[in-house]
Amino acid sequence: MPKRATGRYERTTVGGEEVAAFIPLALPPADPPLAIGSALADRLRAAEQALVRLELAGEMVPSLDWFIYAFVRKEAVVSSQIEGTQATLVDLLAFEAQASTDQAAPPNADVEEICNYLDALTYAREQLADPTGLPLSMRLLNGAHDRLMRGVRGAEKQPGDVRRSQNWIGGSRPGNAAYVPPPPHVLGEVLSAFENYLHTEDTLHPLVRAGLLHVQFETIHPYLDGNGRIGRLLVTLLLEHWKFLTKPLLYLSLFFKRHRDEYYRRLNAVRVEGDWEGWLAFFLDGVATIADEAVASARELFALIADDRARVLALDGVSIGALRLFELLPRHPIVSVASVTKFVETSKPTAIRAIEFLVATGVLVESTGKKRDRSFAYRAYLDRLKVGTELARPSR
Repeated sequence: MPKRATGRYERTTVGGEEVAAFIPLALPPADPPLAIGSALADRLRAAEQALVRLELAGEMVPSLDWFIYAFVRKEAVVSSQIEGTQATLVDLLAFEAQASTDQAAPPNADVEEICNYLDALTYAREQLADPTGLPLSMRLLNGAHDRLMRGVRGAEKQPGDVRRSQNWIGGSRPGNAAYVPPPPHVLGEVLSAFENYLHTEDTLHPLVRAGLLHVQFETIHPYLDGNGRIGRLLVTLLLEHWKFLTKPLLYLSLFFKRHRDEYYRRLNAVRVEGDWEGWLAFFLDGVATIADEAVASARELFALIADDRARVLALDGVSIGALRLFELLPRHPIVSVASVTKFVETSKPTAIRAIEFLVATGVLVESTGKKRDRSFAYRAYLDRLKVGTELARPSR
C-alpha cells in the first residue's frame, strides 16, 4: 500500500500501444501532509548550514568571478553527462581556449551541448536579475530550454515549447517504458499548478520546496527532450532566487551522477509510494555533501594558486607578461599562444616568452604533444577542478 496518493493514472494510446500515463497531484504533498521528523529536520539543518559555509567561501575568495566560472562549468559538464553527453570539463575548457582566438573550429556535438547549457543558465540568471526580465516561471524555463536545445541533438523536438505529444522514459517503446509522464492534454493544468507553487508561500522550508519542485518537474516532463538538465537547472535558480546563494556555486548534478541509480529510484518511489520524505532525505544529503565539498575544493584551489604565485614571484627573470598570464590562468586554465596574445593584450613574442617562463616553472604543461598549434594547461589546477567530471573508461 502506498504511503499517500501522489497522482492518478490515465490510459492513453501511444504508437498503437495502450499505456498508463501518470498525472501528479498539485504540491505540496497531502493526505497525509509532509512529515518533517527529527531525522529529516537534522538533514535540513545540515544542508542549510553547509550552504551558509559555501556562501561565506564565495564572499571570502579574492576573485569570485573565476570561482563562479569554474563551478558553473563543472555543473554544466556533469549535468550533460547524466544525459549521455560524452565530453569532459577539459574538453570544454580546451574548446573555449580555442574559441577565444581567430583559429576557432566549431565545437563537436557533445561540447556544443555543454555550451548550450551555459547559455541557458546565463539567460535565466540575467532575466531574474533584470527588474524588467521574466520572473521564475514556465516562460523563463521555456526560454532556457530553447537555448539548451538549439542546434544540437533534440533540436527538432520543439525547443522552447511544451510538448504536444506523449513521451515516455526508459524502455524501447511505450509499452515497456519505465515511466509515462502526463498526456499532453493535461499539461496546461499540471504546469499551471506547478507554477502556482513556485510563487506560493507556505510553511515548508525553501530547501524542502526546492526538492519538491525538482521532483514535480521531472514527473511532469514537459519537454520532448532536455527535461533532466532543465530540472537540475531549476534547483540552481531556486537557491539563488530564494537568497540561499548569491551566485550559482552548488553543482548538485555531481551528487546525482555519483548516486544515479538511487536518484532515479527515489524519484520513482515518490510516484509509486508517495515517499516524499525518502526523496527529501536524499536531496538534502546531496545539498550538504556537495556544498561542503565545494568549500573544501575552493580552499584547495586558492591554496594552490597562492603557493604557485609566491613561487613565480620569487624566481629570477619573471616578467610582467608572465605575471599577468599567471593571474589569468584560473579563468583560462588552458591557453595557446594566440589566446595569450589576446588575453594579455601583447605581442606574439611576448606571449611566447610568458608561456615559456611558466612552463619552465612547472605551472604550465604542454598538453597536445604537437609541434604546432600547441596548448598549455595549468595542470595542477585542472587536476583538482576536474574531479567528478571525467568519463568512466569502458571495461575491456
